Amino acid sequence: MLPSEGEQQQAVISPSKTKIIRDECLKIVGPSRKKLVSLETQRIAGILDECIQKVEMISLLPAVISHQGLRSAGCDTGLSEMLDNQCMAGKRYESLTNINESQEGQISLVKEKADAAHAVHCCLQDMFRKIQACPTVRTALSSTGGMEVDGDEGPRGLAKGLCDLRSVLLERLLTTPVEERERMCRMQEMSQRYHSNLELVATLEAEVAAATQDKDEEVWDRKNLTIRHLKNSLHQMEKISEDFVVRTRQEAEKQNQSDQKASDGRQQRMQQEVNLLRMQLSNLITENREVEMGLRKRKYKVETEIENWIQKYDADMGEKQGELEEMEQVFEEEKEELRELEEHYGVLEEEYLQVMEERRLALERQEEEERAREVMGRAAIIIQAYWRGFCVRKAMKAKAKSKGGKKGKGKKGK
Repeated sequence: MLPSEGEQQQAVISPSKTKIIRDECLKIVGPSRKKLVSLETQRIAGILDECIQKVEMISLLPAVISHQGLRSAGCDTGLSEMLDNQCMAGKRYESLTNINESQEGQISLVKEKADAAHAVHCCLQDMFRKIQACPTVRTALSSTGGMEVDGDEGPRGLAKGLCDLRSVLLERLLTTPVEERERMCRMQEMSQRYHSNLELVATLEAEVAAATQDKDEEVWDRKNLTIRHLKNSLHQMEKISEDFVVRTRQEAEKQNQSDQKASDGRQQRMQQEVNLLRMQLSNLITENREVEMGLRKRKYKVETEIENWIQKYDADMGEKQGELEEMEQVFEEEKEELRELEEHYGVLEEEYLQVMEERRLALERQEEEERAREVMGRAAIIIQAYWRGFCVRKAMKAKAKSKGGKKGKGKKGK
C-alpha cells in the first residue's frame, strides 16, 4: 500500500515545523506559573522543606557528635546532654536489633525494641526543638555541611530522594488542571504523530526494498546480457585462435622442412670443411714433427755446449779463485806495509809541519823586520828632508836679514 501525497508531505518535516514542535514540547514540560499561589500548596511545600531540613540534620548528627567544637557550642542550651542521650538510645536500639536478629519470636525483646525506637524518636524531636530554638547551633550545623563523615548513607539518600520529590511536587503544584489537560492532549497528539510516522517509515522502507529488488533484477538482466555477449565473443575468439593455431602449425612445418633442407646442405658443407681441416691438420702434424726433431737436436747440441761452457767456467773460476786468494794475500801484505808507511808518514808529517811552522814564523819575523826597517828608512828620509828644508829656510832667512842691514847703512852714508 503506497502512502498518499499528504502523508508523504507530513513525513518530510521542515525546519520551521521542527522548531514549532520543539517549542510545544517545552511548553508541555515547563509550567506557566513560577510561584505557588494558593495557601495549601505553600503549606505542602513548607512541610516538605521542613522534612528535608530535618533529614539533613539527622545526616549531620555523626559530625556533631564527633566534632568537639559543635558540642561546646550547645553546652549552654543543654544540646550536649541531648546528644549523649540520643547516642545512648541509638546504641541500645542497635544492640536490641542485633539480638532480635539472632533470637526471633521473643515478645519481650520486640517490646523493648519498640520502646527503644520510641526513645530515639523522642530524643530526636527534643533535639530538633532545641536546635530550632538556638540560632548558634543552627549556624554551627550549617558550617558542617561540607564535612565528610564516615557512617550510614541512608539519611543522605533519603534527603536526596526528598529533594527529587520536591522538584516533582513543585512541578505538579505549579501546573493547573487546564495545563494538565492540554499536556495530556498534546502528549496524545504527539503519540499519534509518532505512530503515524512509524507507519510511514515502514511503508517507505517497503518501497525502498521493492525499488532495490527491481534495481537488482535490472542489474542482473544487464549482467546476463553482458555474460552472453562475452560468451559469444569468447566462442569467436576460440574459433579465431584455432584457425590461427592451424595456420601457425602449417607455417611451422613448412619452415621446418626448409630449415631441414638448409641444415642438410650446411651439414654437408661443414663435413667437407672438416675433412679438409683434418687433412691440413695431419700435414701440419707431420711438418711440426720434423721441425720438432730439428729443434730437439738443436736443443741437445745447445745443452751440450752449455754444459761444456759450465765446466770450463768452473775450471776458470777455480783458477781465478786461486789467483784472487794470492792477490788478497799480497793485498793484505801491501796493506800492512801501507799502514806502517802511513804511521811513519804521520810522524814525518808532524815533523814537517813543525819545521814548516818554524819556517813560517821565521819568515814572518823576517818580513816584519823588513817592514819595520823600511818604515824606519822612510821615516828617516822624511825626517832628513824636513830637516834639510828647515835648515835651508833658516839659512835663507838669515841671508835675507843680512842683505837688508847692508842696504840701510848705505843710504845713511849718502
